[in-house]
Amino acid sequence: MRKLAFLLLSTALFLGCNLNSKKESVIEVDTNSNKKINEFAIIIHGGAGTILKKNMSDEKEAEYKTKLEEAIKVGHTILKNGGTSQEAVMKTIQVMEESPLFNAGKGAVFTHEETNELDASFMDGKTLNAGAVAGVKDVKSPIELAIKIMTDSDHVMLSGTGASNFAKEKGLEIVDPSYFYTENRFQSLQRIKNRAKTQLDHDDKKAAFYDADIKNSKFGTVGCVALDKYGNIAAGTSTGGMTNKRWGRIGDAPIIGSGTYANNKTCGVSSTGWGEYFIRSQVAYDISAQMEYQEKTLKEATKDVIQNKLTQLGGTGGVVALDKNGNMSFEFNTAGMYRASMNDKGELIVKIYKE
Repeated sequence: MRKLAFLLLSTALFLGCNLNSKKESVIEVDTNSNKKINEFAIIIHGGAGTILKKNMSDEKEAEYKTKLEEAIKVGHTILKNGGTSQEAVMKTIQVMEESPLFNAGKGAVFTHEETNELDASFMDGKTLNAGAVAGVKDVKSPIELAIKIMTDSDHVMLSGTGASNFAKEKGLEIVDPSYFYTENRFQSLQRIKNRAKTQLDHDDKKAAFYDADIKNSKFGTVGCVALDKYGNIAAGTSTGGMTNKRWGRIGDAPIIGSGTYANNKTCGVSSTGWGEYFIRSQVAYDISAQMEYQEKTLKEATKDVIQNKLTQLGGTGGVVALDKNGNMSFEFNTAGMYRASMNDKGELIVKIYKE
């Protein structure tokens, strides 16, 4: 009888422990932010800075919104039809590289020497492989070259003439440098040079090398992050850099972890802004690291990095980010950022100003 009672008591305790374990598992799942929000999604930016409604004509605003919508729909269609995040990022960015509205490709800003030097990077969240290019002057699509460096070489970053030679060997489209010329970008350089000359006359030599109003100017770098139906995240960024840059200056856009980062465990990020600060802060990687090691949500991580850490350092700009569950975040500390997003339901958001 005692044996029977002992067996019954043991069984009850065993079942009770199992039930408690199951209950705790359910609670963990319910409170964990691992719920899939979108099967696939895409988010883009076209630069951040002092972008104010009062300074923008209705026609120019419509032009930007139309191009952002065109670009993101290209990538969204690829994802919807089962294409990869890599293809979606490349094709989306190429639409913006070919538009003079943005500081990438066709609309790239001018260096002090009155040339266009292009930078780009790409990262695959599944393999953590990456490719980047800096300072090329004759490759039509820098983002395509960055991807080709990732897939067809043993390197992560190539620069200048060597990068151009690699592009030619791989059959990428090469253009005359005049292809990148746009009159408004050229005139912007002239205005900055004139201000710099005035500053030199007042013995402010450091300010002469950079635009005195750089904090209040618009940054037109373009970027894209995509999540495909296979659960893979990819991120890419393309830019002409900083107007009046000298000595082969390279910003954050081609630097993995600063301008671009992707990891299927966490998220993908593309940055835009004052590159020197993004490099010093390792902005893109920091967002992913906070999610992985501090278990922050995408929104918490992007807000902390941009609004707290970057701002305290003196940096201006923003990011677009997309996590493994399809959550998306626009985060910037400037007056505006050209941006758009689309989810798996086809819902489109296109915005310019801070709201």
